[in-house]
Amino acid sequence: MDPQKPTLAIYGIQDRDDYEYPLYVHDHNLAIMQNGQVRDFLQLERITRRKRDNNLHKHLYSILKEKKRLAEDFDLVFVDNVIGRSFITTQGNARFEAPLNQSLANDLEAGNGWWFGKEVKAWALNHELAHVFTCLPFYGNFKNNSLLVHFDGGASKSNFSAWLFRDNEIEKVTANWDYQHLTALFNANALVFSVIGAKLNEQNSVPGKMMGLAGYGTFRPALAEWLKKHDFFQNIWAKKSVFFRQAKEDFNIELKSFDQKNPFLQNIIATIHELFVRETLLIFQNLRQQTGCKTLYYSGGCALNIVANTRLIESKLFDQIFIPPCCEDSGLALGAAAFVEWKKHGQVEQHSAYLNNWNLPTNKFQYNTDDLEQAAQLLISGNVIGVCNGFGESGPRALGNRSMLCMANNKSLAKKISMQHKQREWYRPVAPVMLEKNARYFTGQTTIHKLSQFMLLDFSILPEKQAELEGAVHRDGTARIQTLFGREQNPYLWDLLNLLGEKYQVRALINTSFNTKGEPIAHTTADAQKSAKEMKIGGVVINGKVQKIADY
Repeated sequence: MDPQKPTLAIYGIQDRDDYEYPLYVHDHNLAIMQNGQVRDFLQLERITRRKRDNNLHKHLYSILKEKKRLAEDFDLVFVDNVIGRSFITTQGNARFEAPLNQSLANDLEAGNGWWFGKEVKAWALNHELAHVFTCLPFYGNFKNNSLLVHFDGGASKSNFSAWLFRDNEIEKVTANWDYQHLTALFNANALVFSVIGAKLNEQNSVPGKMMGLAGYGTFRPALAEWLKKHDFFQNIWAKKSVFFRQAKEDFNIELKSFDQKNPFLQNIIATIHELFVRETLLIFQNLRQQTGCKTLYYSGGCALNIVANTRLIESKLFDQIFIPPCCEDSGLALGAAAFVEWKKHGQVEQHSAYLNNWNLPTNKFQYNTDDLEQAAQLLISGNVIGVCNGFGESGPRALGNRSMLCMANNKSLAKKISMQHKQREWYRPVAPVMLEKNARYFTGQTTIHKLSQFMLLDFSILPEKQAELEGAVHRDGTARIQTLFGREQNPYLWDLLNLLGEKYQVRALINTSFNTKGEPIAHTTADAQKSAKEMKIGGVVINGKVQKIADY
């Protein structure tokens, strides 16, 4: 490793076959860092417009050529996957092979590399460490005596790993598949797929849908025991009648189809979800006792579960908990680049969430009070507006730079933005965004946890305040608040919310990602304008300036 060179990290392992949709491998990405700072970050789907795109091997040459990066001399690192440790472009001009090891390494592994005409040194970093090191670009260096945890559907040698960070060294505590039964409930369970109405090619969207529907049901201990007894009906792919027959026999419930509005099925999903949350808390409780660590860094797809995250915070098992905004596979290249930069320089700088900058000219833009007033007028008039400001967010959740906004005090408007504009299912909730003082107002809490800046927690909304936020309150009285703690977090959104609060007594807006069903979040201004017209929303903010679309 050369401290003078920039680091280029790639997550581009190919899928098992050339499926029409990403399946086992998804969310290809790459990152370039130098001197501990992120220079460039690309989630492939944002520029190809293919949801969760896993075809980096087809696009690497062209995207690097377009950015004039082919001739640049990098330290190269590749992230592996449970199904492979090699990367090769379609043209064969970039190749990498990592060693095949029986155990999980706690450092970089030297491999064989060929990079556009020459043999090069290159390294592999395992999926597990890439996940946990995704925390560094957003929080800076790990604190001493910290627990680092990855938890997802499957990495290279595990679906759960835990590491100790002490005296600037990493020590593996465990890496296992012991909890695969928990993640399988979200991505490989026939009953869940059936209730959600998903096909195999939609598996990456099932967890979010499942969590949304779970909010309409109630945990039932009897259902928990029944589900465990029947192994969660995980293999009824071609024999759904088995489930219907058992429900009739044991509960006298007559089912002929999977109707998502059926209370029994809603309780089934709620119970499955609650079992995941409870078992996850037990896992962390055991790790806390085993290691004595009071600080947790947590990543992997499971770290997107806001209910489990909130329960973990409330348990007070750890004094501090850090989760990155791109904790799922879309952040793996960032994590790998951060690992290399940490090894080379001893530190990684702290960044905002807005790192998706590929092919975007600048993160700087100007606006004035009139621009804010135009946006405010559209909003208070009942319009939905899109926002495309500066660089995009890293990860799956829009945090104000690639968002759709509307008033949060109108349930009909919330339904319209979700079902009509975004074409989502009726049970999928939307989230509110607000200033910290208003988060305290709606929740009654004196302190709002910092993880809410990335929309990673849910909060109980005071009953007497729910009408004011009714479009964004879940059925159980909670809301997945995105909190702005200071203007530096997102100046435009901060100023807009301040104007709405001071002039119009509006304390929150609905904030949902700027995309419709099956599409990635808008990336360029052209994407935003196209999506706004197709979704028929009232206007779009492009780098602080309002462009009126139509009245809908």
